[in-house]
Amino acid sequence: MILEGKTIAVAGVGDGLGREVARVALRDGARVVVGARSADKLEAIARDLDATGDRVVACATDILDPASCEGLMATAADRFGGLDALVSVAALDTLFGNLASTASEDWTRAMETNVMGTLNCVRAAVPHLQARGGGSVVLVGSRSQWFPPDQPQIAYASSKGALLSAMYHLVRELGPDKIRVNMVVPTWMWGPPVQMYVKWQAAERKLEEQQVIDEITSGMPLGDEIPADDDVAEAIAFFCSDRSRMVTGETLQVHAGENLR
Repeated sequence: MILEGKTIAVAGVGDGLGREVARVALRDGARVVVGARSADKLEAIARDLDATGDRVVACATDILDPASCEGLMATAADRFGGLDALVSVAALDTLFGNLASTASEDWTRAMETNVMGTLNCVRAAVPHLQARGGGSVVLVGSRSQWFPPDQPQIAYASSKGALLSAMYHLVRELGPDKIRVNMVVPTWMWGPPVQMYVKWQAAERKLEEQQVIDEITSGMPLGDEIPADDDVAEAIAFFCSDRSRMVTGETLQVHAGENLR
């Protein structure tokens, strides 16, 4: 179990990737602190992940509030004795539009949540990682930061591109403390949001759901299967583990070879 004895904080735990990151971390031996804004939903997820409560604790967290982020990391230290890794999943990804149609407030919301919110979490985690003698920060990017999607998301994509730039600075700043900073970049992820999208498109266009899936995977050499949330979570677990102890400043794409030329 590659995460045996480690404590990991996961910011942004809902029905999708964040939950899968926590599940994989538990499977691989970690203790996990899960954070999200909705306290009731978060508590239910924590109970589902570990009914005993011995290895999972929930901490309601608003990543836009630095003090709330500090509370998430302090919970890890108080409950489990320290912090070895932060995985920042929380993001605002429902903003669509191009330059002409994206409202100014949407640009602000994207940057505040996806850049500043993430960096609030990182800043709060750093003292705890330093106290451990090092550790890992794992960010979550988006292929839209490089490749414009069919439905324009310029504000979201720009915020993820800004986060990638911030990563390179963090690598230099935190490296002397043996803190690694890496980014996992998913494509479409087969989880609740994409499943709902497939159902909606199938109903809207009067298609079989598999036809919609086939459209999504048409540029993926690995076949007619959309990478799942847990496929991305496995890559994140690697970056949290000592198997990546000399890897920092890297982006790992989990995309089934999508649109490689």
